[in-house]
Amino acid sequence: MLLHVPEVLSSTELARCRDALASAAWKDGRVTAGRQSAMAKNNGQLAEEDPLSRELGGLVLSALARSPTFFAGALPRRIYPPLFNRYEGGESFGFHVDNAVRYDRSGTESQPVRTDLSATLFLSEPDEYDGGELVIEDSFGSHDVKLPAGDLVLYPGSSLHQVRPVTRGMRIASFFWIQSLVRSEAQRRMLFDLDVSIQQLTQKMPEAPELIRLTGIYHNLLREWSDV
Repeated sequence: MLLHVPEVLSSTELARCRDALASAAWKDGRVTAGRQSAMAKNNGQLAEEDPLSRELGGLVLSALARSPTFFAGALPRRIYPPLFNRYEGGESFGFHVDNAVRYDRSGTESQPVRTDLSATLFLSEPDEYDGGELVIEDSFGSHDVKLPAGDLVLYPGSSLHQVRPVTRGMRIASFFWIQSLVRSEAQRRMLFDLDVSIQQLTQKMPEAPELIRLTGIYHNLLREWSDV
């Protein structure tokens, strides 16, 4: 499931990220790539240990915590600390699949994060650069994603995907991975559709007695399928 999550960042948060990253100390992006991915990766990246990366990563995590759409789609158990990258001057990232497990070394111990979901949070407006589309392949074909600044796309970590060359301007984004409470993509999709339907019914018919049963079904399915 590809999920567009609009307006994850407020205008103030977005401005803070853009202003800070305009003068960031970008490094070779291949430092976080696996051996195969490194051969396809050509971009700049903010070092994980950079204090700015940690500050802005915390800002992104706080924003995600406010987003019911993100929570409904991801059902997050663990989120890898958000990273930041930059593409310009023809830089790109060829087709690849993300590593199945990442190790979060931001705490006192290295914690494994299974990458059930990948996320890209766009920080540049679409008209500020040419190219740079995130291309995601799935069983329904190829999907080009280029969202407004502050919007996020969620997609399966198992997807074959690429970033097309940026031929004008600069594309800046945050990216990270999520280990979900529900490992199965199909089950997450059913839970998301049910959750959204309950929310919509609540707005239209808040006193409907069926809401209690539907909410019970949702939580019983989550209880059955979740891995905690």
